[in-house]
Amino acid sequence: MKIGILGGGQLGQMMAWAAHPLGIQTTVLDPAANPCAAPLCNHIRGEFDDLQALYALSQVSDAITYEFENVPIETARWLAERVPVYPPPWALEVSQDRIVEKTFFQSLHIPTPPFAAVDTRADFDAAIQRIGLPAVMKTRRFGYDGKGQAVIRTPAEAEAAWTLLNGRPLILEGFVPFVRELSSLAVRSQTGELKIYNLVENEHRDGMLHKSVAPAQNIAKELQNQAETYAHRVLDALNYVGVLAIEWFDVGGKLIANEMAPRVHNSGHLTIEGNVTSQFENHMRAVAGLPLGSTDLLGHSVMFNLIGDHPPFADILKMPRAKLHWYGKDPRPRRKIGHVTFLVNTLAEREAIVREWNDIGV
Repeated sequence: MKIGILGGGQLGQMMAWAAHPLGIQTTVLDPAANPCAAPLCNHIRGEFDDLQALYALSQVSDAITYEFENVPIETARWLAERVPVYPPPWALEVSQDRIVEKTFFQSLHIPTPPFAAVDTRADFDAAIQRIGLPAVMKTRRFGYDGKGQAVIRTPAEAEAAWTLLNGRPLILEGFVPFVRELSSLAVRSQTGELKIYNLVENEHRDGMLHKSVAPAQNIAKELQNQAETYAHRVLDALNYVGVLAIEWFDVGGKLIANEMAPRVHNSGHLTIEGNVTSQFENHMRAVAGLPLGSTDLLGHSVMFNLIGDHPPFADILKMPRAKLHWYGKDPRPRRKIGHVTFLVNTLAEREAIVREWNDIGV
């Protein structure tokens, strides 16, 4: 089996790594001269709208997937006319616009924060009047890791947000008084087989994921059931194939959908060590038409992102059970350059790891 991957960053790298033991050959298309995935697989250098490069990828692929949701929808559709593309282009289209995405959630009776489209100053003023403050203004497209958004608590902050973001299609979302941020990872095969991972609890700093733990603490069975029911609705509605991530707000034991990512996800990196089958292996299994693997937990895991820079590797690796994943990127501010995962047997051990990690000042 030969799988093409649009994008050769760290997610493409980890997909290629997971594909190899399955006998799957991978090729990434990426405009960079030496993307993260290049040492592990074939690399076609080209832009994501370069038809010659896309044709070359289609010729060496039995199916194609992608590592980021901002693949041009025209690219996905063009490729889908020549070779199967998973997840399907419609999933890309839904996820690329926050208004479309939240409208889609609501059509499936999945709760979301209150929201309104904002294209003009009059729209903005009316949305604030209807939704109230605090609120969050976001670009409808291309926002990630806290980029393209502003929290609005006061009229003065509203003016600042409008100055910062106006001129682009926007969305105003009501602020959700959440207890914590969670994510669910689910995978669906070409035959409709479905596997869902345990809820993951996430901590963000400056809009970027800092830490994920699995299983999330104090998760009632009803909350896990909510996540599984909602994920099932999304996967079936989209006739989805591959891994899907949905980010949630936990509001008093009720899940409110924040956003979805039609791809493998940062909060699922800990599945490499923490589950019988990682999100990356299950994604490649699904795309290749293979049976899915077990998502059972192997213990208590915690993952820390390495952002911008990192402590000396020796300080990390001397910690018991540390598993370092280095992406091969040059350090720079607000750039994810690697992650570290720990798998332990008990919650108490996991909490001790978190304290020790904080002590080394990451």
